[in-house]
Amino acid sequence: MGLLDSLLGRTKPVRPNLDALFSLPSAAVTLETSAGLVLSGRAGVCWMPPAGQSAADVQREISQLLDIPDDSAGLGQATAEAGQPSAARDQSTGKTGPGAGLLTQAEDSYGYRWLLLEDSDVEDLVNRVHLVNSLLAENGWGPQLLCSVFGVVPGSGADSTAKPFYLVYLFKRGTFYPFAPVGKERRDNELELRVRSLLGSDLPVEPDLSRWFPLWDLPVR
Repeated sequence: MGLLDSLLGRTKPVRPNLDALFSLPSAAVTLETSAGLVLSGRAGVCWMPPAGQSAADVQREISQLLDIPDDSAGLGQATAEAGQPSAARDQSTGKTGPGAGLLTQAEDSYGYRWLLLEDSDVEDLVNRVHLVNSLLAENGWGPQLLCSVFGVVPGSGADSTAKPFYLVYLFKRGTFYPFAPVGKERRDNELELRVRSLLGSDLPVEPDLSRWFPLWDLPVR
């Protein structure tokens, strides 16, 4: 950063620490051994569409960048069919999507766009979320990237009181926080704080609680 930038108060944007995502597999082990909780195998990358560009143009550009089929009929249909694969097949593995994972596009009721991935292998899922974020950031979409979300659900070893929640990775902060929605626009703050205590040594947990934003109506299941 030059002297003029310093004098004018301008700062360069902090480069996101995407490698923090690779701490998630060890956190998944802690969740399973300590609480019987497992990653659901589903994740989503959330981004805000740029102003002044039509939804169809944005969707087409993202589809071309990530090498997935473009459904210009509209994202409303993509939302309704979020659980259905719409990705190109990787002939080397027989799976689909960037890095061979299922990838679909969706839009939530607040106007945020989502790229949804599915893979039962935790490390593969994390690698593919990392790849999607990297590809978008390298091609100028970094300012639009908001977060990545991973579903967590009770596994076979969980007790009857275990509840599902999400682990949210903040793209611009390189940190995680737990989000536990219950009902319509309500969240289980006690559960979120317990998860923070449980995973504090495994994940870079976001220290500023005001940044633990609620993500209502997110399409990750």
